[in-house]
Amino acid sequence: MQIKQLFGDDSNYDEKSFFLIAGPCVVENETMPLEIGRVLKDITDRLGIPFIFKASYRKANRSSISSFTGIGDEKALQVLAEVKRQLQVPVITDIHTAAEAAMAAEYVDILQIPAFLCRQTDILLAAAKTGKVVNIKKGQFLSAEAMRFPVEKIRSVGNDRVMITERGTMFGYQDLVVDFRGVQTMRSNNCPLVIDATHSVQQPNQSLGVSGGRRDMIATIAKAGIAVGFDGIFMETHPDVEHAKSDATNMLPLQQMEDLLQQLIKIRKAVIS
Repeated sequence: MQIKQLFGDDSNYDEKSFFLIAGPCVVENETMPLEIGRVLKDITDRLGIPFIFKASYRKANRSSISSFTGIGDEKALQVLAEVKRQLQVPVITDIHTAAEAAMAAEYVDILQIPAFLCRQTDILLAAAKTGKVVNIKKGQFLSAEAMRFPVEKIRSVGNDRVMITERGTMFGYQDLVVDFRGVQTMRSNNCPLVIDATHSVQQPNQSLGVSGGRRDMIATIAKAGIAVGFDGIFMETHPDVEHAKSDATNMLPLQQMEDLLQQLIKIRKAVIS
């Protein structure tokens, strides 16, 4: 699938640029997503970067039973639909079971398959059958070569609207590493490739039951991803990261987003010149 298929053949998307998937990790309340979305929309409009708003309507994969999971599925999905309506941008959210695919597809443009679930055939097929774009997060346990199989499952039902997001590979029990050779390998799937610069710096499986992260490394991963040719960049962001209800340690402060994107634009121009 060419990138134009994400944004439409009549869009003003520059194939020489990159697109941004960004937003908070989860819908924390009814007002926060739109507030963050407005800031991101303003930045990306001024910089000429195509923008997809991201937030999970529910966090099903949490280390601790006490961790925040959401405000209620229906309410959160309605919040995402309102972001889409007011900002006129595509919206992406995770699904966690096959039954959730059709439900979420009523509200959003892109269904995201979490990394831990990227081999679950029933979820992949259910997402594909909605006809929506499907973003498959590469499992922390999968090689770049093995990502051809989840992609083939999406395409097996006639849906060619698929993209792959790299989000790091397990390095021991409590760390991740990004193998940037994977972009060359995964390019053979003929679909857009995205680098997740925030989950790639996560430090999972911490003894306290809350994942850690190296927020200071987000810019490094993002710059390297753009330099090696990823088509899009994924970054979770929050105006008050220290008090975010999910992934607080590996989200980019919203106040730093514009400066980093400006740097990424310069790198992209240098690479394609």
